Amino acid sequence: MKKGFLFLVLALVLIVTACSNGNDASNASDSEAPSSSAPASSAASPSAGAEKELPRVAFVYIGEPGDGGWTYQHDLARIELEKKYGFTATVVENVPEGADAERVFEELAQDHDLIIGTSFGYMDSMVNVANKYPKVKFLHASGYKTAENLSTYAGRAYETAYLVGVAAGKMTKNNHLGYVGAYPIPEVIYTINAFTLGAQSVNPDVEVDVVWSNTWYDPTIERQAAVSLLDTGVDVLANYQDSPAGIQAAAERGVYSIGNDSDMNKYAPDYYISNTVYNWFSYYDRNVQSIIDGTWKSESYWGNLKEGLVDMAPLGKSVPQDVKDLVGQLKQEMIDGKIDVFGGPLIDQGGKEVKPSGQSLSDDEILNMNWFVKGVKGTIPS
Repeated sequence: MKKGFLFLVLALVLIVTACSNGNDASNASDSEAPSSSAPASSAASPSAGAEKELPRVAFVYIGEPGDGGWTYQHDLARIELEKKYGFTATVVENVPEGADAERVFEELAQDHDLIIGTSFGYMDSMVNVANKYPKVKFLHASGYKTAENLSTYAGRAYETAYLVGVAAGKMTKNNHLGYVGAYPIPEVIYTINAFTLGAQSVNPDVEVDVVWSNTWYDPTIERQAAVSLLDTGVDVLANYQDSPAGIQAAAERGVYSIGNDSDMNKYAPDYYISNTVYNWFSYYDRNVQSIIDGTWKSESYWGNLKEGLVDMAPLGKSVPQDVKDLVGQLKQEMIDGKIDVFGGPLIDQGGKEVKPSGQSLSDDEILNMNWFVKGVKGTIPS
């Protein structure tokens, strides 16, 4: 651990140089928060000439970064953050949702300035700890509860899900698509709906079968769920988990596949279509800089395709060029605000009109979505 040094140089003029400390917080894993952390460090702010104190930052992951998926994308952003600011963030991996998470957050809150929790199920734990430590800043991915020192953040993945759905709708031969959902939470539900609407926009006869794995990362269970849909004859299979088990199972059957969160082309290159990719660095960078500048404020942030927080992985080699061209065109229209994914008329799977023509779902309605659109076959467990 580096400590600050004070150098006094007396000559004709007394010059006092600024104190400079480094931050070398240790990494922790396997659900154990570090027993100690580095003292607050100071370094030159990238946007200011004067030296300012750097925040002590911690990341809490539901799993391990690995080489793909949700946690991997957050970890890529952490690495870039460390490179830019010159600190080492604390990392705690494999933290299950519930009591263990709350213990980890509370331990971290004792010696960190910014704590980032990257799983929806951390929400109540983070709210509880944020209330106990009002001077600590918290960022919660995909949640909806905020406080003066707790922000929420997410990406409008329904935009890219719609575009991937367009590709699926053009490439299906039997109009029978499958979707392995992770957990029946709004984030997953509105992504499945957007995927379905995208497919139906180019192929009105498409139907989407949904099953739930109730996992974020469990290759065995996710493969079983994928196989259950493949056995029904789906010819495009989408997956909302971190493991590539679903797309690998699809490739073995010669079925086109869609992954989740990061570019998964390498796992099934002959049958891969695309999927949403998250780029978290810009959001984390903005928060660290605002803490340094003393301007940080709680917010509910929902980044979109135009801002670059969400994007699509490159379309795979199995995707015909005309489909690539169409998706590229629609992507630009989405960026330009010409496509409203959840614009009416919207009909639920029971035939009820949820939103009439000329109206759109509000952000609040999307974030609390608990219904499927017409064409989705499956149920949403309570």
